[in-house]
Order: sequence, then C-alpha cells, then structure tokens
Amino acid sequence: MRLDRDHARALDAADSLQAWRERFVLPHDGAGRELIYLCGHSLGAQPALAADYVEEIMRDWRRLGVDGFFEGRRRWLDYHERALPALAALVGAQPLEVTVMNTLTVNLHLLLASFYRPAGARTALLMERPAFPSDRYAAESQVRFHGLDPAHDLIEIEPRDGEQCLRTEDILAAIERDGPRIATILLPGVQYLTGQRLDVRSITAAGRRAGCTVGWDLAHAVGNVPLALHDDEVDFAVWCHYKYVNGGPGAAGGAFVHARHVARRDLPRLAGWWGHDKASRFRMGPDFEPIPGADGWQVSTPSLLALAPVVASLEHFAAVGLPALRAKSIALTRYMESLIDARLDGRVAVLTPRAPDERGAALSLRLECGRDAARAAFEGMLKRGIVPDWREPGVIRAAPAPFYNSYDDAWLFVDALDAELRAR
Repeated sequence: MRLDRDHARALDAADSLQAWRERFVLPHDGAGRELIYLCGHSLGAQPALAADYVEEIMRDWRRLGVDGFFEGRRRWLDYHERALPALAALVGAQPLEVTVMNTLTVNLHLLLASFYRPAGARTALLMERPAFPSDRYAAESQVRFHGLDPAHDLIEIEPRDGEQCLRTEDILAAIERDGPRIATILLPGVQYLTGQRLDVRSITAAGRRAGCTVGWDLAHAVGNVPLALHDDEVDFAVWCHYKYVNGGPGAAGGAFVHARHVARRDLPRLAGWWGHDKASRFRMGPDFEPIPGADGWQVSTPSLLALAPVVASLEHFAAVGLPALRAKSIALTRYMESLIDARLDGRVAVLTPRAPDERGAALSLRLECGRDAARAAFEGMLKRGIVPDWREPGVIRAAPAPFYNSYDDAWLFVDALDAELRAR
C-alpha cells in the first residue's frame, strides 16, 4: 500500500461522497484554521442545514407564538413525525416502531420500566462489564428500584483475561447458563470504548429463546452500522442522535419498541400526556389512551430546538442512504488502520476488532509508551489541529465519519501521531 499523502488525496478525488463534506460546518481553532475532526463518535459535526431549521423555529416562535404548534411550514404539533421514515430506515424498523424523544438515559429508564419486569425466579438484568457508565447507573438503579440486590441480580459479562472485546460465544453461553433467572438483557450495539460491534441478531435470538426480553443501547451504532431491529425481533432499543447522526449536543434521543409490543395494554409504562392519543390529547381527560406505536412512550412536550437538527440531519441520511455511507466508512477505516499498521507498528495497539463486520467507523488505540507519555502525545495532536478523543485508561479513539471525513484526514491523523510518538 502506498503511504504518501498524494495517494490519500487521489482516493479523495475518486470518492463519490466527498462533496457532502461541504454540507457540514467543521470546527475551527482560535486562528480560524479548520480542524481535522475525528470525534464524530462522541459529537458529530454540524450539518449546515441544522442552523436553518433551528432558525425557522425561532422565527415561527417570534411570529406565531403558541400558534406555531398548529401553523407554519413545519408545525410543531407533529414536528418529530418528519423524522420517523428516515429514522425507521436507518435502524431497520417500521415507522410506528420508532420515536424521537427525551435523551438516551431517560429513554432507557422509560423502556426498562416496561421491559424489565422481574418476577418469580426471573429477577436478573444481564449487561456487559465495563458498560458505558450511564447504562451501568441506570441498570443498577432499576434493579434497586425493584427492591433487588445488584450483587445478585445484576449479571455482568466481560472479555476473557488478556482480551479487550467480548466473544459472542461467551455471551451466548452466559444466556444459556443463566437464562432461567434473567428477566432482561441490555447490551450495546457498538461498544463505546473498544468500538466492537456486537451480533445483535444471534444474541437477541438466544435471549428470546431463553425467555428474556432483549434491549440494546445503540448510541454508537445508529448512523454508523446497518441495523435490522424489526427483523431481528429486538424487544426495545434506545440511542442518542448526537454522534454519527450529527443531531447536535443534547439532541433529542431515539427509541424503538417492536411492533408486537406497541398495542399491548398489559405492558406497564410511565405515561405522560404527549404519549396520549393525538385525537383526544387536548380534551385533557383523566384516562391515558396511548398512541399505538413507539410514540405511545412519549412523556412530555418535545424540545423543538433539540429536535430540529435531528430532522435536518436525517434528511441527509435519506438522501445518501446508509449502504453508501457504510461502504465509504469501511474503506476509510480500513485505510486508516493500514496506515497505523505500516507506520506505527509496535508503538500502537488497535483494540477494535480487525474484521469490518465487527466494528463501525471508530478505531480505539492503546499507545504502548505508558499513560503519561500517551496523554502528552494526545495533547500534542490537539495542538497540531487533530481532534480525536481520550478515554481512560490511556485510549485514543478516532472515527473517520463518512459524511465529512476524508482519506487525507486519516493520513494527517496518523502522520501527527507518528510525529508525537517520535518526540516522546
């Protein structure tokens, strides 16, 4: 493989999606220099269209006041519904199975209230160790909410000694072993620290065979890897929209409830008026009549300002399609990985699985120079205008996002890391 920068630029010239970079506003430093932004796994870059959609809401608020709920080009009353067809396509669902509401951990609590129902011998909640902290806090608090003890009723599976990633066979073995006492399984579609993509289909099937409900945190998966939530018969899922979906900081989150559950009246939920049947919502009656579908799990009036950038960004996904984005993502991530192998061999360990089907866009790198030197190298990259991110203990994550990152970005990242490591 050619390692020179001219080759990276040639790959960019042949990239059919390269023009989409111009539809995003990339961060700049204090001197006005555009940064090499490889942090889309944490907060995606801003779609230029998002500002237009936010300003439209502000303009309608100024002009219409409360009538903005019922008037205007995109009236507020059903604003989020504009996102549902594109979102359903993105996660492999029917439109009635998805909604946009709240934020990720709030949605996780709302859906666990419905789907984690410990009873009899089935009291346990199974998850990974180490999960993203917010998921761990939510799971433990749900166990305690039911009067149970996490020491017994929170089952955590982890990688084998000396390994970084979970093995599918170990997850399946844990489900088979503990299935009779597991009420609910909660796992990530893509693991936040290593970037490992889990096998949603086989794990969900095993969990359902064992009589468990199966839910997924798709924060690092949505907009990143293909999903088929309906066909895979996932019970529920939650995610945020501010990473690969580029919905902005604190963007409205997403939720999925499988069609077999959406009309169930025996399934408890924490209800609120925005989940009430739209035809009678404003009659202000005392009896809750849920909207048939995932929308029936809505609670409060949505934040339009947190929703508008999501609607704008999903229009981009609808225009391009995830298959094209995924194809570029695989090629771009493989190119970055090849440069790392060729130029940084022995100085950097790639923690993310090597097989493209077992990962998304992000690569997680452990620098073999010790934690303090690794941190110094990371800080040096920031000064060079390269923006990955840092996760303790000593991991640099970099995600070449296909909408707005280039092969040249990947080359500059590896070149900067090489220079910083040589300086230590």
